[in-house]
Amino acid sequence: MNEDVLNGKWKNVKGEAKKKWGKLTNNNTMVISGKKEKLVGSLQTKYGHTKSNVKNRYRAFIDRKK
Repeated sequence: MNEDVLNGKWKNVKGEAKKKWGKLTNNNTMVISGKKEKLVGSLQTKYGHTKSNVKNRYRAFIDRKK
């Protein structure tokens, strides 16, 4: 799923993202608004993982949504 598709499906996907990454708040999901880099940055900040680790987890999540 590319970023344009993520942006378009964000309303549907954000609930599942919050389930997967429980530290994301409603505020976080509003700021993210379907933007990949904002999601990756928020996850990196909330969980303290490396950017490459977060991107790998993001890809696995998105690939599961296809």
